[in-house]
Amino acid sequence: MKNKKRWIALGLVAAMAVGTLAGCGGNKEEGGDGEATGSVYYLNFKPEQDEQWQELAKAYTEETGVKVEVVTAASGEYETTLMSEMGKSGAPTLFQVNGPVGLANWKDYCYDLSDSDVYKQLTSEDYALKDGDKVAGIAYVIESYGLIVNKTLLAKAGYTIDDIQSFADLKKVAEDITARSSELGFAAFTSAGMDGSSDWRFKTHLANLPIYFEYQEDGIGTTDAIKGTYLDNYRNIWDLYINNSTCAPAELAAKTGDDSRNEFLAGQAVFFQNGSWEYGNLTADGTFTDDDLAMIPIYIGAGDEANQGLCTGTENYWCVNSEADEADIQATLDFMNWCVTSEKGTKAMGEDMGFVIPFKNAVESQNLFVKQDKEMTEAGKTPVSWNFPTMPSEEWKNGVGQALTAYAADQTDEQWAGVVSAFVDGWKTEYELANQQ
Repeated sequence: MKNKKRWIALGLVAAMAVGTLAGCGGNKEEGGDGEATGSVYYLNFKPEQDEQWQELAKAYTEETGVKVEVVTAASGEYETTLMSEMGKSGAPTLFQVNGPVGLANWKDYCYDLSDSDVYKQLTSEDYALKDGDKVAGIAYVIESYGLIVNKTLLAKAGYTIDDIQSFADLKKVAEDITARSSELGFAAFTSAGMDGSSDWRFKTHLANLPIYFEYQEDGIGTTDAIKGTYLDNYRNIWDLYINNSTCAPAELAAKTGDDSRNEFLAGQAVFFQNGSWEYGNLTADGTFTDDDLAMIPIYIGAGDEANQGLCTGTENYWCVNSEADEADIQATLDFMNWCVTSEKGTKAMGEDMGFVIPFKNAVESQNLFVKQDKEMTEAGKTPVSWNFPTMPSEEWKNGVGQALTAYAADQTDEQWAGVVSAFVDGWKTEYELANQQ
């Protein structure tokens, strides 16, 4: 297989950094007729849904007798973990890529799903990731992100979400809360942590905004050389986050995703940039009800803000390992189809995980943030598309993240020039490296 030796070598190196993951699947079991039956090993991308995937895997095994092992990569470590696991015997039979850029690395390992039952369950061809005529991946969840709002705290500060319809509005509210933070007892924003468990929210999700508006202005869907047209807007929203937060900007390098969530759960901040996947974490123990929460767009002072919706899309495409044994491939295809067609599977994905799944038998999500995205779209607001799958590499994201962290600690024009260089020059360099013939 082309590139196989290269990927296995990379995987073995990565394994030294990641360490051994327990419970890897891919083992054969004897069926009732003495023949080997397949098994499933799913390398899950989403730590926040690990518990639900473990429960769903157990339910499937109890119902069918087929072993399903779910291993969840640490936040921000999926690609490294995937490289490590693909270099082992009993490699994942089910994994994911984030879109065209991720597919370029793994397309030689992607089984063609064109004739699979799960592919036939998709509600639109738009959710298939193709490599020529081959269906290499299938989107399994559509999500939204924005600014999650504690409406109770916002009301204590004298505002409602109707008062925030633009970046100028958001800035006014946030800076007023900061000016009265001692009196109010809370901050505007949770910590914009730049630890690896949190930095993806800003080097990827927040960075999507200036990319989206540049693509919209230029009428394109990808580029080999980003211009950085809206990087001043990126700086403005980043400044707002880090200077109106629960902590000093210099402390952000060590702040984690858990820190940010826990600050929000404890009522220490009004705004928390995150997505619909956080709904369960915020409501599971009754800390918040739907009446307490809302999600609003991330405004950066660009485009038609009056008609801007949430950031909605996917970077989650299921792929089946074409290098796996035939029995494991079939077992994996059967498991995927069960997840999106059975009552247990669709309930788990739609209700327990809070996903909007793009399949015919999907149950309507009870996730408040999903409902709000639907309401905004039906009201004529335009969702901001997910363009970060076009980011040229993980190294590009890391360069932007490092530059943002350095700028947070020293907010000078010189330090911001480092962000611009990482964003623009880094894009060109990484694109060229990724597309060498």
